[in-house]
Amino acid sequence: MKFLWDSALGLLVVTGGLLGLTLPFGKLATAAGVSAMVWAFVISVGAGGVLLGVMLLRGQRIRPSQHKLRYFFVTAAVSYAAPNLLMFSAIPHLGAGYTGIMFTLSPVITLVFSILLGVRRPNMLGIIGIAVGFVGAVMVAVTRGEAGQPADLFWVLMGLLIPVSLAAGNIYRTVDWPDGTGPIELAVGSHLASATMLLIGILALQGGGSLGALGAVPLVVVAQVASASAMFAFFFRLQAVGGPVYLSQIGYVAAAVGLFSGTIFLGEHYRLLTWLGAVIITVGVFITTRAQSQKA
Repeated sequence: MKFLWDSALGLLVVTGGLLGLTLPFGKLATAAGVSAMVWAFVISVGAGGVLLGVMLLRGQRIRPSQHKLRYFFVTAAVSYAAPNLLMFSAIPHLGAGYTGIMFTLSPVITLVFSILLGVRRPNMLGIIGIAVGFVGAVMVAVTRGEAGQPADLFWVLMGLLIPVSLAAGNIYRTVDWPDGTGPIELAVGSHLASATMLLIGILALQGGGSLGALGAVPLVVVAQVASASAMFAFFFRLQAVGGPVYLSQIGYVAAAVGLFSGTIFLGEHYRLLTWLGAVIITVGVFITTRAQSQKA
């Protein structure tokens, strides 16, 4: 476990894989009538609650400050609430696999933000890897969802907003990381802040009765909470070890998991161009991973 905790590649694979499971879980939930806002709330309250319990059992406490509270709520809005709402709203229209591939654009946008703001920059090999991944992502994007079921351009555009929000979050968390604060505390605070905002939105817009739809998918709720809790524990550690641009590569891994799980378990079908683009994206991951090891 210590090797995994200190390995950027290991953290990338585990975090991206767990993130990818959110896609099929989200499709199962929304198909059962759970709203996108409610399912996003499940992820935040579940992950925040479980990780808070772990902190308390280890004798640790959240020590709030003005800086931390700002960090919690900005991170919650940009990194969790907004992209999750977009993702779970788009999945019924685009498919779990296709929506997941939208994550692959996050590294490119993160790189642009990183260069503009002077945050950690990748070397030339890293830029090449990200460019290769972007080519694959473009190939996938033009297919517009499942084979024979092209999605409306509106939902494709909504899907494209997911990586923009994720990229902004990647940069913000690095730039404003509170000194002396561990990754678990940041994960707990950010998710509880996200859960608070989403619950207010649910009660104001949908009513408390919308939470009752979760009773139709109890096992999916448990699986989602377990995977989200584990994912976010590794997520903030990867942020510290690899930096924002390398962290953004979890989108490549998540896209692969979403694409294969959607095809194998959910009966989704995608065109050859979609699969070819996914292969090219995978090549981009290997190149950027190599670039990260050279940098280290």
